[in-house]
Amino acid sequence: MSAKVSVVKCNSYEPAAVQQAVGNALGLLGGITSFIKPNSTVLVKPNLLMSKSPDCGITTHPEVVRAVIRILKEINCKITVGDGPSVWGQYIENVQEVYKITGIRGVCQDEGVQLVNFDKRRMRNKFPLTVWLDECDYLINLPKFKTHEFTLITGSIKNLFGLVSGTYKTELHKNYFAPADFAKILVDIYQEAKPDLTIIDGILAMEGDGPATSGITRQLDLLLAGSDCVALDTIMAKIMGITQQEVLTTKEASLRNLGEAQLSRIKIEGEDIDKLNIRPFILPKNRAGCAVKINKLPEVVKKIVKSLIRYYPYSLRLKCTRCGHCVNVCPKKCITLKKSGIQINYNKCIACFCCQEACPAAAIGVKKSLLAKLIGL
Repeated sequence: MSAKVSVVKCNSYEPAAVQQAVGNALGLLGGITSFIKPNSTVLVKPNLLMSKSPDCGITTHPEVVRAVIRILKEINCKITVGDGPSVWGQYIENVQEVYKITGIRGVCQDEGVQLVNFDKRRMRNKFPLTVWLDECDYLINLPKFKTHEFTLITGSIKNLFGLVSGTYKTELHKNYFAPADFAKILVDIYQEAKPDLTIIDGILAMEGDGPATSGITRQLDLLLAGSDCVALDTIMAKIMGITQQEVLTTKEASLRNLGEAQLSRIKIEGEDIDKLNIRPFILPKNRAGCAVKINKLPEVVKKIVKSLIRYYPYSLRLKCTRCGHCVNVCPKKCITLKKSGIQINYNKCIACFCCQEACPAAAIGVKKSLLAKLIGL
């Protein structure tokens, strides 16, 4: 076996239960000191996409963050917590709102650890990453177990996109809008800033049109842990009912030999996932989800179908609050705000679905081409 991942059960976010489950997950892998040296400086990076409460299943639950902080305290680490959420407008003020609503600020205050903004950056390769990476000895990655309308899953590798500072995320979406190209950028970030430890919060997971308000929460009652993000995302995909080759980031990282994507070479400690009887996850309705179905077609049919199937975002006017988040986040600036709601210029739209991810009211739906509807994609 070339990689090891632990999978443990935890059926609530009650603090004592989470603390025990995180401890069990690490214990199966040799304990925290197998990943982090005592008396070191550690950056803890949760998934804090937007200012929504933990019960929405969009962000890493604060009790998972608390459990990790307390374990690090036991080995006298200096701890910093931070993320670069997908926020727009007045960046610092919005980040503070995200920290407050998600419960992360409260946990950091309770535990007496530093909560920082990723507002300063250093250019690395094709992108700027937070300078807080330069201030720490170790990086701990705490993603959420979710589907994603653009990358299919948002797990270990995708969570590292939050290390990109400020509005440069929009530039990367604009310049690398094809799914395969964007996957390569995400793997570039992983290659530049590989976490020393990753723990995936799958106690309350998300399926459907994740990773934000359009997704469907689902009680999964699992935590996953390990140091190999490729292996973790492979196991996450397996639990969801999809293959690792259908997740473009996993496929790309495996091609670069950055981790283990072969199930037969990943040792799972703890729960036997084949005996958990987990029904397959509902996949996104747009191209990320339909790609899984298309890949099962004969090769000749697949080529024809791919050229004729299109997906676009559209406004659900009865839900729209005219907040303008979709206008601000659109990398191609093809959305305008009208009195009746939003208007999308489809001649410029690249179907990146950043608008759907950013919408706090789940007011962006998916429009399918006629062929997609006819064949049930």
